[in-house]
Amino acid sequence: MHNNMKPLIPTLAVSLGAALMASALLPAGAADKPQYTVKEVMKAVHKGDDAVAKKVTQGNGTPDDYKKLVVYYIALPLNEAPKGDAASWKEKTTALLLAAQALEAGKPGALDQYKTAVNCKACHSVHKPD
Repeated sequence: MHNNMKPLIPTLAVSLGAALMASALLPAGAADKPQYTVKEVMKAVHKGDDAVAKKVTQGNGTPDDYKKLVVYYIALPLNEAPKGDAASWKEKTTALLLAAQALEAGKPGALDQYKTAVNCKACHSVHKPD
């Protein structure tokens, strides 16, 4: 092997490893179009008296509920804001996804994080179409 190649090999290995780790952290299909529309997400986890989001905020969520939230919330930041500022939409929807992932992982303080992120009025007032 040529002496000029030796320093390059560790650099390539580190770069490849970092790229693989970054892709593993992204949800499957994150680069694709969203699996669900905003309307489908709201109907699946926010609508009705027996909604998963309501159950979770009341402290009665199960591991299956947390998983369902994550599955649906992955789609939210991938959708375009129905109305309003795109940066605000990304911030609010990403916070919701991160809070659901924290619940699923059993992280301390995750329920409070979720309760803050799931503030319907804060999101609807700027992003829900008339």
